[in-house]
Amino acid sequence: MATALYTHEDCLLHVTPPGHPERVERLEAVTRALSTPAFAALDRREAPLAVRGDLLRCHPESYVAEIEASIPATGSRALDADTHVVAGSLDAALRGVGAAGTAVDAVLAGEVANAFCATRPPGHHAETETPMGFCLFGTIAIAARRALDLHGLARVAVLDFDVHHGNGTQDLLWHEARALFVSSHQMPLWPGSGDVHETGAHDNVMNVPLAPGTPGPAFRRAWEERVFPALMEFAPELVLVSAGFDGHADDPLANLRLTEDDFAWITGRICDVAEASAGGRVVSTLEGGYDLGALASSVAAHVEVLMERGAA
Repeated sequence: MATALYTHEDCLLHVTPPGHPERVERLEAVTRALSTPAFAALDRREAPLAVRGDLLRCHPESYVAEIEASIPATGSRALDADTHVVAGSLDAALRGVGAAGTAVDAVLAGEVANAFCATRPPGHHAETETPMGFCLFGTIAIAARRALDLHGLARVAVLDFDVHHGNGTQDLLWHEARALFVSSHQMPLWPGSGDVHETGAHDNVMNVPLAPGTPGPAFRRAWEERVFPALMEFAPELVLVSAGFDGHADDPLANLRLTEDDFAWITGRICDVAEASAGGRVVSTLEGGYDLGALASSVAAHVEVLMERGAA
């Protein structure tokens, strides 16, 4: 079966202030990288707009209304020091949530083997009632709840290898016994959460802090020794991925020393877990990655593995 690629031009309408690292050019770089002949076999699909009920799987009505009211008709508005919105930001964020949810539907229906969602803004820092870290809605957590509540799955794993801790996903899934959330991330680093002692209300959260300067071999060991045994025991029926590529050695926002080969490796190992218990079903969504060249090549490495495993 094919690998699906979900994206939408509306995600380019979320325009951040000059010099902001989460910028339109990120998605343009990813799109170019996935437009070469090597990716001709991708099943390219438009990301739909999420409906209000999707957002309410994780966020209260009051928060959704607050975000809607914050969107300016013209100009830009700062929700915090890092998170800004313009007129097109709401539709961009809704496309991201819609992409992840529809990808879950397609993978679980057997239409495609796996999927990658090339959307922005990212989502894994948005907490239950707090936008932060460039994020408005908890895209991957909402997708997990969709799989659990709408499709009736009993066990969903959410894996986050972004260089920053997925504090929003952790917050949104803290009390969700049916989901196992795993985050590896540099520490110390913004947002400051993600200690190993943060384990969720049902021992359903695993944090794997990595010291600044951690190279690929140590990153791989951390996942092999701590994460993958726990994942195999959990036996997820679906694997969701917060795919952040800001752990790359060239990224300007952090200090891990990963390469494209490391992202290809972890993608393959995640697929191994999915093949063991979930029929190979993986849905990945773009989170961070702020050096345009490193982001493009890392996404390409990630998607190449998804395509190889999906076609096998």
